[in-house]
Amino acid sequence: MKPTRLPVLLSLLCMAASQPVQARINNIILVHGAFTDGSAWQEVIDRLQTRGYHVTAVQNPLTSLKDDVAATERVIDRQQGEVVLVGHSWAGAVIAQTGNNPKVKKLVFLSALAPDSGESVTSLLTRLNAPMADMRPDNKGLIWLDDPDAYQRTMANDLSFNRVKLLTATQQPIAANAFSEKVEHAAWREKPSWYLITEDDRALSPGVQQQLAGAMNATVLRIKSSHMSMISHPDAVSQFIEQATQTDAKETKK
Repeated sequence: MKPTRLPVLLSLLCMAASQPVQARINNIILVHGAFTDGSAWQEVIDRLQTRGYHVTAVQNPLTSLKDDVAATERVIDRQQGEVVLVGHSWAGAVIAQTGNNPKVKKLVFLSALAPDSGESVTSLLTRLNAPMADMRPDNKGLIWLDDPDAYQRTMANDLSFNRVKLLTATQQPIAANAFSEKVEHAAWREKPSWYLITEDDRALSPGVQQQLAGAMNATVLRIKSSHMSMISHPDAVSQFIEQATQTDAKETKK
């Protein structure tokens, strides 16, 4: 585990100081992306639970956007009270849709895709001139990233190779057709949103992340991290999520 760098801590403190404090939201739902599962959140969960939050990690089937939305809705339905919904990578599309649930009050995107209303991930990446390279499905329509060298190179360049081998062993593939499914209504259009930009990301470029964060007028934090920030920088990620539970976004949504 890498210690959180001082500039990240100072950024979080400045962000918190500049925003009015309100009663915190205690329920946090974490939604994983492609090529991983709910266990990727382990170190973030531990930190948030230690601070008294009620935390649940969704186990996405990754078989379709519809199925992942349904899995997330089931978890939202079990919460008592308001929710902060957190999505990583592919799960940005999932929370863009499930964030419309009235229990969800805030959205946190971690180097996440964020399609607009009526838009799919494929059309979003085409619009941003950021096509997915080397993502070819197998004969069952599933996309895998189960080669440890490729996984480390693309997703986790700041993790040890032993950790990467564990991630490839426990990953779930994603159905290629999921990328063509459209978000009906993007919740980030109305809900206060936060966006964590990972500056050493080789899966989703920081420039694309910046465009996504700007479109939703998100409160932004940048950290020097690979795509798998919840594992390589759990302190910064958990503190960023906690900040979202306690403060208003920088501007009211229109």
